[in-house]
Amino acid sequence: MERIPELELMDDPAQALAYARADFSTPHNHFIDLVARHFGPGLHGSILDLGCGPGDICRRFVQRFPDCRIHAVDASTPMLELARADTEAAALDQRIDYFLAYLPAAQLPLQHYDLLMSNSLLHHLAEPAGLWECIKNHGQTGSLVFVMDLLRPANRAQAEQLATLYASDEPALLQQDFLNSLLAAYRPGEVREQLLQHGLGQLHIDVVSDRHFIVFGNL
Repeated sequence: MERIPELELMDDPAQALAYARADFSTPHNHFIDLVARHFGPGLHGSILDLGCGPGDICRRFVQRFPDCRIHAVDASTPMLELARADTEAAALDQRIDYFLAYLPAAQLPLQHYDLLMSNSLLHHLAEPAGLWECIKNHGQTGSLVFVMDLLRPANRAQAEQLATLYASDEPALLQQDFLNSLLAAYRPGEVREQLLQHGLGQLHIDVVSDRHFIVFGNL
């Protein structure tokens, strides 16, 4: 099945709110568990989260890794408004800062970060170079990289089955959004080509669920 691109930004406030209030605890906790598995439970330092959305992973991350501070980037104003409000409500706003930017042109307080991470951003991008170039620009030798994203199914029928399995309890808006995201996702072979094109061939790719793969390693 060929990739079917979707809209890059979730700029509609109602859609952003529905996404922010959805229960992503299972995949988001899986993301953090995998970070700990690959990089150790004592992870510390400066973190750059690319495509942070409403900030749920950021908040879970700093609670799991208390010696980390996060700078988080997203290009959606409604998402960042929700992220800032929820982060302040959780009393975590001293450890997470949010920045509005379209990759790779992010103006950030730090030039380089100890860990560069991203969850479910890649499939939104018509030009994946934005993610990989930002990782190169804001990483340095020894920086850690962890990217998790959706895996495009073999055909539309499989995509619809996954959408039913994992999003049937969500509002219709999110069910359709998840299906669209599956159809827009990249496959590991395609991601490997992206990494090679951007001089990131040392990074590893691993399929970690029926709908997710990860890219991880050191710069």
